[in-house]
Amino acid sequence: MTSTFRFPRPLLCGLLVLGAAAPWLATSTAHAQAARASAPRSADYIVAIVNQELVTNGEMQLRLANVKREAAQSGSKLPDDEELRRQLLEAMIDERAQLSSARDSGLRIEESEIDRTVTNVAVQNRITLVELRERLRREGIDFTRFRTNLKEQLLLERVREREVRNRIKVSDSEVDALVSSRASSATPAEYNVAQVLIAVPDGASEADVDARRLVAEKALARARAGEDFAKLVAELSTGPKDQDGAIGLRAADRLPDLFAEAVRDLRTGALVPQVLRSGAGFHVLKLIERRDGGMVVEQTRARHILLRAGPQLSQAAAVARLAEFKQQIEAGRAMFAQLARDNSEDGSAPQGGDLGWAAPGQFVPEFEEAMKALAPNQISAPLVSRFGVHLIQVLERRSVPVDRKQQREIARNVLREQKFEEAYADWSREVRARAYVEMREPPQ
Repeated sequence: MTSTFRFPRPLLCGLLVLGAAAPWLATSTAHAQAARASAPRSADYIVAIVNQELVTNGEMQLRLANVKREAAQSGSKLPDDEELRRQLLEAMIDERAQLSSARDSGLRIEESEIDRTVTNVAVQNRITLVELRERLRREGIDFTRFRTNLKEQLLLERVREREVRNRIKVSDSEVDALVSSRASSATPAEYNVAQVLIAVPDGASEADVDARRLVAEKALARARAGEDFAKLVAELSTGPKDQDGAIGLRAADRLPDLFAEAVRDLRTGALVPQVLRSGAGFHVLKLIERRDGGMVVEQTRARHILLRAGPQLSQAAAVARLAEFKQQIEAGRAMFAQLARDNSEDGSAPQGGDLGWAAPGQFVPEFEEAMKALAPNQISAPLVSRFGVHLIQVLERRSVPVDRKQQREIARNVLREQKFEEAYADWSREVRARAYVEMREPPQ
């Protein structure tokens, strides 16, 4: 079954987008060269003016060729050529409007930053800057235009990050509601209590009861004075003496109500300050261990390799390259960490792509959904997200309790991601509505 093709929404993140920072630069530029060769020589004319930005037919033809190639590789269904061209033109006008908005807002990309970006492209392709310029020349790509493309991508990323993120508002009441809805996953507190039991037999006289109470009170006094509690258990207790009188970790609802109430506010190692009386007798209690209850979340430690699509690297090429990486790793011909260090376009690359321990809501939904489906040590298929294309490997998982503050932070992150798409769509529509758009007819 084929899926319907959708134009990818522009990337939005705080990280750099490198238009050609991948080792298969020659492959992607060869596709571009082929697309240019197939286009009519007279096809380079202005299609639309967006404020002071231009949309040219030549660029549209290149993008159309890329869209069709990627759809063929992914099995996606495209609309007819006329509708496809219309949709692509709308997407390019939106992009130009956003680029114009970035320039008007005063955002600037310093030449030194572009220099660093170009250097990164060369480094990740394992060539020198001189060799990069020569390769671009051979593939028919003007170096000045190459730098301009990188600059425009950086501008777009920066304005989208600033404008969209600032629009997302999450109220305390929304956070409270989400935390409350997840309260069913909270675990109860657990306590390990040790006791000295001075049993009182049924039918004991009042004098016998008083005598036994006195034994218990003296035991408590000795424990308060620092005497070893295990010694007191062995010497005085008429209850179980194995494990030094400890009953083991139990949830509060599995303890006698008398015990649970007495130790609820104690710190580990503290004595209940008074002797307790139950139907069994008199109890001297010490809290050996406590594990506070609360929400437990499953954290995942994963690593990834990220490739970013751009003018010189199509999404399809990135997917194909990561699929090749996966085959190499699973066949034992390559190590995930080394491939990440050599190729990943993410800040985690020096750590072999290791993203550390992550709680739910920390990553974008599409990444998190794919990660959640993986077993430890399993590697995903290439995954497309708003940041680029990822290859993900889950290393391990663990369940950890989180306090109230952490619960609220997790909930806030989840809600922000849920609102992202709507905020982006609203901002994009507003930018487009403010833009001056002039459509041009093809030359006769």
